[in-house]
Amino acid sequence: MPVRPLFVSSTAPAPTSALRAAFLNVKDAAAYLGLSPHTLYVWRHRRQGPPSFRMGPRGRVMYRREVLDAWIREQERADSRSNPALNPLSAAPQQRSRRSA
Repeated sequence: MPVRPLFVSSTAPAPTSALRAAFLNVKDAAAYLGLSPHTLYVWRHRRQGPPSFRMGPRGRVMYRREVLDAWIREQERADSRSNPALNPLSAAPQQRSRRSA
């Protein structure tokens, strides 16, 4: 009969908690992004928003946390309010061309 240890180290995360940290379902992804799950469903239908995929025998819609973080960074870079290079107020004024009569 094998001997079982009396103390099990809790420093290593369980595989299921590591999976939960890496993959989010629609409800958790929506909470992570501060959106409603309906918004994510609409974006998925329109092929907008963060990339998602189907996982498992039931084909549940899932999101990778790292992909959500990358998508958020991409949104920040594309917004002129958080990216000074895209802010039209920081661009040099354009000179009007003179009309010749």
